[in-house]
Amino acid sequence: MPRKSPVTHRPGAQNAPFRPDVIEKYTPSQDSTLLQFLMESMPQRKRTTVKELLKYNQVAVNGMPVTLHNTPVTPADTVAVNLTREFKTFSHRRVKLVYEDGDILVIEKGYGLLSMGNDKVTDGTAYTIMRDWVKWENPKNKLFIVHRLDRDTSGLMMMAKNEDAKDAMQHNWNNMVISRKYVCVVEGYLDQDEGEVRSYLAENSKHEVYSTDNPEEGKLAVTRYRVIKRGLGHTMVEVSLETGRKNQIRVHMKELGHPIAGDRRYGAKATAIHRLALHAQTLRFVHPVSRRDMNFETQIPGTFWKLVGGK
Repeated sequence: MPRKSPVTHRPGAQNAPFRPDVIEKYTPSQDSTLLQFLMESMPQRKRTTVKELLKYNQVAVNGMPVTLHNTPVTPADTVAVNLTREFKTFSHRRVKLVYEDGDILVIEKGYGLLSMGNDKVTDGTAYTIMRDWVKWENPKNKLFIVHRLDRDTSGLMMMAKNEDAKDAMQHNWNNMVISRKYVCVVEGYLDQDEGEVRSYLAENSKHEVYSTDNPEEGKLAVTRYRVIKRGLGHTMVEVSLETGRKNQIRVHMKELGHPIAGDRRYGAKATAIHRLALHAQTLRFVHPVSRRDMNFETQIPGTFWKLVGGK
């Protein structure tokens, strides 16, 4: 469950002023282990006190709570110590928090979950779930959508925690994003082991995306693919995007004559896994503030392997 609000429900508590946690931050000057580094960084505290801080989730490395004494730390890491209370651990059945720092967070979104709200749904989206999470630390904190995944697509998404980070990513998206790879399972067997689909994508009045050769009618979309495995009448494919258009992979797979399994909107049949077989597996980008190379990868969903007969 997302972190609960720090505001209690006692009479009058709603008007209590917000008091920020007392957090000390340290950066290692060389490679070390976490306990050794903390002892050197906080010489005024006893070893037993430092161990208790670790034990009770009051130490975080790059925004993630850590309790293991021998966790390796490097000069690229930021170590935070909360002297007020524990760092809460994020837990939600449909969203996994992969990475978080002061400027961005990366999640793995479950399928069937909207990235952000629309006219019909305003709550219970990936955005509102993570917004509530960042506001636990401070009710004034904000969160911004940088890019989206389709509701029925699972996988990696990045969000920004301040406007500078958001603007840096959105205004320089093609330069900041080094690699975006997806895995999908399509109907039938692709003839070629690898290939490229290039067309212009447009959208009709029914919000259906379609492919055209007319550059004045749509926007250029380029999709590259590589076969991972064929089996049981399906093909598992790794897909990389040169462009990021709406429904791009779904439309291009249909254009190849092999719609994504479970994609009824684009011509596929119902599937035994009861979902769209499309997953955002890899997201690599330049950090909008620190300029570090950020590279994240998730596992291929186990249900995808079932469609092609296992690994």
